Amino acid sequence: MTVVASAVDIREKTEGSIEEQELSKEEVLGYLRQMMEIRALENQIAEFLGKAVLKGASHLYAGEEAVAVGAVGALSENDLITSTHRGHGHGHAHGDKFAKTPEAKQEHYNKMMAEVMGRATGYCKGKGGSMHIADVVHGNLGATGIVGGNIAVATGAALAEKMLKSDKVVLCFFGDGAVNEGSFHESLNMASIWDLPVVFVCENNMYGMSVPWESVTKLPDAASRAAAYGIPGVVVDGMNVLDVRSAVKHAVDRARRGEGPTLIEAKTYRYYGHSHSDPRVYRTKEEEASWKKRDPINALRDGLVAMGWITEADFDKMDETVQSKIAVAVKFATESPEPNADQLYTDVFAPVNTTQADIEADKQYRAEFITNPGKFKQVTYAQAISDALREEMTRDSRVFCLGEDIGLYGGAYGATRGLFDTFGKWRVLDTPISEASIAGAAVGAAMAGMRPVSEIMYVDFTPLAMDQVANQGAKNRYMFGGKTTVPMVVRTEGGAGRAIAAHHSQSLESLWTHFPGIYVVMPSTPYDVKGLLKAAIRDDNPVMFIEHKMLYKEKGPVPEGDYIIPLGVADIKRPGKDITIVTYSRMVLRALEAADILAKEGIDVEVVDLRCLKPLDIDTVVASVKKTGRLVGVTESYENTSFINEVMMQVNEAAFDYLDAPMVRIASANVPVPRAEILEDLAIPNTNRIVEACRKVVK
Repeated sequence: MTVVASAVDIREKTEGSIEEQELSKEEVLGYLRQMMEIRALENQIAEFLGKAVLKGASHLYAGEEAVAVGAVGALSENDLITSTHRGHGHGHAHGDKFAKTPEAKQEHYNKMMAEVMGRATGYCKGKGGSMHIADVVHGNLGATGIVGGNIAVATGAALAEKMLKSDKVVLCFFGDGAVNEGSFHESLNMASIWDLPVVFVCENNMYGMSVPWESVTKLPDAASRAAAYGIPGVVVDGMNVLDVRSAVKHAVDRARRGEGPTLIEAKTYRYYGHSHSDPRVYRTKEEEASWKKRDPINALRDGLVAMGWITEADFDKMDETVQSKIAVAVKFATESPEPNADQLYTDVFAPVNTTQADIEADKQYRAEFITNPGKFKQVTYAQAISDALREEMTRDSRVFCLGEDIGLYGGAYGATRGLFDTFGKWRVLDTPISEASIAGAAVGAAMAGMRPVSEIMYVDFTPLAMDQVANQGAKNRYMFGGKTTVPMVVRTEGGAGRAIAAHHSQSLESLWTHFPGIYVVMPSTPYDVKGLLKAAIRDDNPVMFIEHKMLYKEKGPVPEGDYIIPLGVADIKRPGKDITIVTYSRMVLRALEAADILAKEGIDVEVVDLRCLKPLDIDTVVASVKKTGRLVGVTESYENTSFINEVMMQVNEAAFDYLDAPMVRIASANVPVPRAEILEDLAIPNTNRIVEACRKVVK
């Protein structure tokens, strides 16, 4: 990159770029002001960090202002952005674009500062802080603290806009470190094959954290990686706001025409360290000084002065106004209250939208299954899933499916068979084998207004999607102050029984019950799987929906017509008075078998099917234990830290005085699930083990 030296060159370059882009004086001065305001915000945060007035991690954006301001300057007001942990600049540039009056612009600046300081008046009520500022209402889908975590989200948001046939474009900011993450490659590939309206902007500030760019790749330019996905890759001077705007504008126009994504690499430089604690020993003072000679604010100022659009005195006056504005923002933030203690548990989940009528209907159906079973059609578990998806996709055009082999093939276990023929490729999307981007695309699409049902073929593969589901989907509502919803379902299947060994046979629900902000559903019958899946699709929260591979061919009664089963309502599959068995999924069948055997011995067993692990209906469990005085918990997950342990702990806290015997746990052995059938049978719970446990607690 060449440093422009003469005043003539500066004027000609600036004037030429302005004329080419047909920019007004007001627009260009607005870019200068925005960059100055971002710099003032960052310098103020740095001062607070140095004085320990501000706690927590703040990754400062000073030096990179031209990228945020130039890129956002190329957008229309309806377009969306996703951001990163170094996202103050993105957030300010985007929010300032929507604020039309001086008062509104000051309010935006105030909210930015307040959020950084963790105050209740911040954009996210102080729950997101510096790394997670979001103004979702105006199309800023938020910043992530996970490197590359927002790229799949942006891809999903762009997918939603394409499906909605809007003309919106999604602008995705990320750092150079993200281009070595798997989510980067998965997402660019997915965006490319579907020609999604997304512009990927890599801010290459030459260092991931401390390791220089040239030490992590043999390619001089991150933009070169675009060639692997058949999309344009553009390198731009990230220290020149007009150059950035020009490159992004071309990419945005291309995306809006339906021609797909572009990868733009903006070569830039951060003036501060990676974070406040970074001593910057990995770079020299000479290097820092050489980049600061190309300061984006000074570069634009010098160009405008050379053109005669402003004078040095005008610039000084602008600077005084900016300093006054940051002073107001600081005063607002420091005088704002911290969040009240009662805000700790708010915004984790979106409100429940089921009704008492739904609950009563569920009770009525369950009663009729016992009193009048011949009234209902017998349906397989797999068909019940397909019927639920078909009904919800017909009812709501925002519902769509995406995942591996779910289209023409019909899913690994046939649960989506026939949907492709009915709804077509854009409602039943076959994806690459890319678990992270499947899940992340669902997050972004949900935040942008769709209701995706993604499928991860086996629960064993869901850890590949854990960042997107657990860190983005499950936490976004809370981090962003309750101002977004993420109505997405992740369908997957788990469990043993087919002798397919350790990577395709696990029960990993405990991984997912651990994270706040996500529901976990594990149905045992065709009736349950249909009603709960329909409820999950209609719910405004992320739902991990885990089916069991050995249940797909099981038949059971299913009502005709529309019905849902409210999430978080357990079912007493068999009433009894002597022992409570608490279980879920396939183990319900084993528990019922055990109950039949024990009934012949005069032991009356009550079988409680949780159906949902989150939300957990602990009240039904406790009521049963108070009646029977005994509890046997059964799960197919590993004994170590299985979810049934949590159920037993809650029973201990709520009903210890009612227990007449120690609680007993039946779970899978703490070994990888073996291939050999004889060993697999030994590893997982069976009917005989449940019978023996029940005999033990009644002695």
